[in-house]
Amino acid sequence: MKNFIVILLVLFLCISCKKDVVKEPAKLIEKEKMIDIMYDLSLLEAMRYQKPLSLDSIDNDPTKFILKKYKVDSLQFAQNNMYYASDYENYKDMFDQVNKRIEVNQRAADSLAKIDEKKAAKANKNKPKELKEVSKDSVRKTIPKINIDSIRLAQRKHRREI
Repeated sequence: MKNFIVILLVLFLCISCKKDVVKEPAKLIEKEKMIDIMYDLSLLEAMRYQKPLSLDSIDNDPTKFILKKYKVDSLQFAQNNMYYASDYENYKDMFDQVNKRIEVNQRAADSLAKIDEKKAAKANKNKPKELKEVSKDSVRKTIPKINIDSIRLAQRKHRREI
């Protein structure tokens, strides 16, 4: 009898744990579309972290633009995000896919940056030697000399005008 009660209790707990914590939203966003939205929002957050003032100058909220791009309103996104987050394993897999996409794009951007650096180095090698070496004298020639007497004279003129 005790075994029967224990088995019944375990069975009851297993069935009750299968219950969805969050109900499926009325307008469910497909998993792939949700991954795309999360990817764009991740890029947006990275931009905010790297150059916070670049996004502050924009009058509109960039997250609203991303949601508008995918034809999703903020409430629908929040409900879907909560629904997908309730299944931890599935949500983790979605973020793993987002991270893979970011890594691929980062490698591509890094390789493009290396190509640009090589082009700049090659262009710098081809410049004449005179342009590469800037002597201290050439810098001094461009800066006009200021005498202390000329500063005092300007101060006297300013005092007289006041």
